[in-house]
Amino acid sequence: MKDNFSFQSDKYAKFRPTYPAAFFDYLNSIIQRKQCAWDCGTGNGQIAYELAKTFDTIHATDISQSQIDNALKVDTIKYSVQPAEQTDFENEIFDLIIVAQAIHWFDFEKFYAEVIRTAKEDAKLCIVGYGLLKITPTIDKVIMEFYTNVIGEYWDKERNYIDGNYQTIPFPFKEIETPMFVNKHRWGFSHLIGYLSTWSAVKHFLKKNGYNPLDALEVELKELWGKGEVKEVEFPILLRIGYIK
Repeated sequence: MKDNFSFQSDKYAKFRPTYPAAFFDYLNSIIQRKQCAWDCGTGNGQIAYELAKTFDTIHATDISQSQIDNALKVDTIKYSVQPAEQTDFENEIFDLIIVAQAIHWFDFEKFYAEVIRTAKEDAKLCIVGYGLLKITPTIDKVIMEFYTNVIGEYWDKERNYIDGNYQTIPFPFKEIETPMFVNKHRWGFSHLIGYLSTWSAVKHFLKKNGYNPLDALEVELKELWGKGEVKEVEFPILLRIGYIK
C-alpha cells in the first residue's frame, strides 16, 4: 500500500471532510452486535471516533505512524500501525469492518482474505468514501479544470476507483442496498485551500516541479469566492456494504 499521507498529516486531520451523522445513524441501525469493530486505514481517526460512541471496542489501523499520532483519541479506540493486508488480530473477532477513503490503495485479494479471517459470522464490511466536491457551478468548473488538466497526470492510478464511485472495485460479498448520502459542510476560503493542499496529486506535482500548483489556483478562486464568505460545500458519499460470511 502506498503511503501518500504521512507528510502534512496534521493538515489531513484538520482539513479533510467528516462524514454526516445520518450515515452513522444508518450504520448503527444495520449492525446488531456492537462489541468490536475494525477501522482499517483509519487516517485521522474520524470514523473510529464516531464508532466509539456505540461500539465497545474499536481497533483502528493505518500504515502511517504520523497519521495515528494526529488521530482523535478515545479510551476505547486501540490504534496500531499495521497494513490492511496482514494484521495480528485474532480470528473472528469483528462485528463490523469499515474502510473510509482508503480501499482503493489496498491489495484487494489479500485484504479481503484478512477481512474473512477476522470477521464474525454475519459481520458486515462497509466501504465508504467521498467524490469530488461541489460548491457553485463557476467554482466547480475551475476546480475541475485544475483536477483534470493541471494535476490530472499526477494522480495515482488508484484514483480511478473514486472517479468510478467505488463501483469498479472488486466486492466479493453479498451486497445490500444502501441509501444515498450527501456530505455537506460550510467552509471559508482558507479551509477550501487547506483541503485542496491535502490532495496527493498536488503533493506529487510539487515534488516533481518544485512549485505549488495551488498558488495560481488560489488567486483565481479567491476572485470567485468573495471576501470573508462562507459557502456550502457538498461531497457525494460513495458507499458499499455487504455481509462478509
